[in-house]
Amino acid sequence: MALTVYWQPGCTSCLRIKEFLSTHGVAFESVNVREDPAAMTQLAVLGARSVPVVVRGNDFVHGQDLAAVARFVGIDFEPARLEIPVLVARLLALLDSSARLSEQLPAESLAERLPGRERTHLDLAYHVPQVVVAFLDAALGGRLTYEHFQRKPPGHLRTGTDVAALARSVSQALAVWWGANQSRLPGTLDTYYGPQPLHAVLERTTWHVAQHARQLERLLELRGITPEPRLAPTLLADLPLPHDIWDAEVPLK
Repeated sequence: MALTVYWQPGCTSCLRIKEFLSTHGVAFESVNVREDPAAMTQLAVLGARSVPVVVRGNDFVHGQDLAAVARFVGIDFEPARLEIPVLVARLLALLDSSARLSEQLPAESLAERLPGRERTHLDLAYHVPQVVVAFLDAALGGRLTYEHFQRKPPGHLRTGTDVAALARSVSQALAVWWGANQSRLPGTLDTYYGPQPLHAVLERTTWHVAQHARQLERLLELRGITPEPRLAPTLLADLPLPHDIWDAEVPLK
């Protein structure tokens, strides 16, 4: 039975799952939920409220977990993950890099929308620390929700510098959490796509932030601005990032 991937532009997990299936020679129908008004209704009937989702008939799997998708489509796949202390160190460094990239966004670009989305450049910069807030909320006994990723910057955050300050405060919160809890980490976290191992959620949080940092860097380059400093290759090495920075189905102009 044919596979369908429901996705939306700017979604890091959507891009990665489409690349993963294509790399393994798995054919699928691609449905951009931003362009198909009936798509989210079809997913709701199945019991899914977010993307990416891989569907076969009446069965589906969320696309955030490559191993789960591999099992669903019959691919032999065993992911190798960086150790938890390494991921935390990378995440702290990536938050700092994202803050510095956000500070360089020109004021005139902040309200510009990204292709295929209502998300602006300022929204993207704000989204980066929210990814980590979602992880911390779950790690502290709460839940990682899809709504975390839909948040818009409040009115008092109007500039890239404002968002950079927020990113640095979230970095401090992550460092405090790690210092207090590294010897007694929870085994699983509650997420909108089901209970997940902490290690897997931390890995996804880290590469999610890394992918958006790549996008912020690219936005600067498209305006003729040389990012200072550039993202260090060592920050990205061995993370399960998509190959592309932006989805080729909705290219960034």
